[in-house]
Amino acid sequence: MNLRRDATRIFRAALAAADPGAAIRRHAQVAGGVLRVGKLRFPLDRYERIYVLGAGKAAATMGRAVESLLGARIAAGHLNTKYGHLATLRRIELQECGHPVPDENGVAGARRIAELARAATGRDLVLALISGGASALTPLPPEPITLAEKQETTRLLLACGANIHELNAVRKHLSAFKGGQLARLAAPATVVALLLSDVIGDDLDVIGSGPTAPDSSTFADALEILRRHALLDRVPLAVRQRLEAGARGEIEETPKPGDPVFRRTHNLVIGSNRLAVEAAARRARELGYRPLILSTFIEGETREIARMHAAIVKQIRASGQPVRPPACLITGGETTVTIRGGGKGGRNQEFALAAALDLAGMERVLALSGGTDGTDGPTDAAGAIADGQTVARAQARGLSGVDYLADNNSYVFFDQLGDLLKTGPTGTNVMDVRLMLVG
Repeated sequence: MNLRRDATRIFRAALAAADPGAAIRRHAQVAGGVLRVGKLRFPLDRYERIYVLGAGKAAATMGRAVESLLGARIAAGHLNTKYGHLATLRRIELQECGHPVPDENGVAGARRIAELARAATGRDLVLALISGGASALTPLPPEPITLAEKQETTRLLLACGANIHELNAVRKHLSAFKGGQLARLAAPATVVALLLSDVIGDDLDVIGSGPTAPDSSTFADALEILRRHALLDRVPLAVRQRLEAGARGEIEETPKPGDPVFRRTHNLVIGSNRLAVEAAARRARELGYRPLILSTFIEGETREIARMHAAIVKQIRASGQPVRPPACLITGGETTVTIRGGGKGGRNQEFALAAALDLAGMERVLALSGGTDGTDGPTDAAGAIADGQTVARAQARGLSGVDYLADNNSYVFFDQLGDLLKTGPTGTNVMDVRLMLVG
């Protein structure tokens, strides 16, 4: 078996299953003048205007699919997406923005989305297209908080290893857009949100920070997250003061379950990590492996998760448990990296490097970890591939895997070995897919 070739094919199958255009076509159709979304029906002649609003790394490809579906019925629209994650749109405006740290383009785009949402009336239909990355791509900080202060808060949370649930809980309370506030802006229009999930458990209020979903988090929760990560005295003063004022009830909370703004709002998850992982398992079986999906709920410190995966590979090699070779272990979810060094990399590259150290010297084993959006951290790689000979090949070049891992410098390590996984922007985003092959 050619493990590298097979791992790439299996990962590509996961990407194909997460294609947002196909997901929209599966869940939304127009027939007889009626828009069908899942089990819901929306007679289009009831609406004066249709707006298409949203954000995310998959926003452009989602927008293209909606334009094919509704065409000239779309009155106006605006989508924010990450730089380079583009598609040709004819009726919907598209704004490239910064991710994971927000920038001024994101602010301008979020203002435009809010402007269109406010223009909607009870006779209008708003389609909200939300995918992974939407939270960072729609910064709309309430005064007096500045974009720079929000950027600094985001950087601190990312560097300390906060998970996506914690990050978004803070973001929602430093925003005039997130945490159900897009639904509040669009009310009383009918809002139909199509969500491509990049969060464990597919929680509606966490996907893109839940701009159209009731928010279960509070100002007090956001403060506790900062305390837990020892950031309360490190974030900008205006950020701390806003969260403290909100916790005292001096600032209006984000809309909660039962709020009237959600009476005409409908949220539907159309794609997820689970679907991608299941497609990977099918492809692995076709290639002659025994696939085993361990979990799509994997989270935690990347290095520790990598060691757990490597330990299971060793168990398979030693005893044929929990599955006999040739085997393909598959997991999904999203890990976190606590930054200790000054290097360049992302959670998937760091996973591959940590796994390489634990698998060193083993024959016919391989690890692949990749982000389904095609970008891993602030790099142009989706992830990396490692095997039992990775450490030896690195040592022959004078490279120490231990040192590169300590410096969070996995990108440079794998770049020198030619083992980066590069797909380019994929137009989708349903978290990460990790493969462990035992030949």
